[in-house]
Parts: sequence; C-alpha cells; structure tokens
Amino acid sequence: MAAVYVSNLVINTGSTFQQQFELENVSSNSALDISGFTISSQMRKHAGSTGIAGTFTASIADANTGKIQIGLTSTTTASIKPGRYVYDVVVSDSAGEVTRVVEGSVLVRQGVTR
Repeated sequence: MAAVYVSNLVINTGSTFQQQFELENVSSNSALDISGFTISSQMRKHAGSTGIAGTFTASIADANTGKIQIGLTSTTTASIKPGRYVYDVVVSDSAGEVTRVVEGSVLVRQGVTR
C-alpha cells in the first residue's frame, strides 16, 4: 500500500475548501491504483477526541492514477470554530482492509469580512 503522506491544511471559515492528493505505491514509486476502494476523512481537535469537528466529503477523482480529493462546503466551514485541528484520510479496499494514506494538522482561520 502507500506510505502515510503528511500534508498540513489551512481552511478559512465561510469558504469552500477542496484539496486533491495523488497516492503513490511505496515499492514502485508509481501511481497507486485504488480501483474498488472507498475513502473517508474526518477532522478532530486532537487524535483522541470523541467529537468530530468536520467530516470531509471524500472521493476518488481518478482511481487508476491514485488521485483522491477531500472538501468542505462553505456552510460547513462557517460552523467550525477557528483553531488548530488534526485530520486523516483513510481508504478501504474490497476485502475491508483500512489504511491511513494522508494525515496532518489543520489551521482553521476566521475571516474579517462578513
């Protein structure tokens, strides 16, 4: 499978957010084929937190080239309290094996103009 990729994000409250990632096969350094996989992603205050700060819409943009994307609507980002959070992205194969492929911190910033 792929190694865990670390990517820190900045999200502005009240704005639409979208981020795309390209997963690679660790042993061959080529695109990871994720055909038949499902994807999910959440953001929390810290890894052990029971409360979910946000659930990203997560999708596979191109399964053959390992492209995935996560996003939040402007309505969702408007409801998130500014501050620091952590997130990850996990993929599940058809056999039910779950693998974390992306993780990092999230800085949620509040805008001034309303």
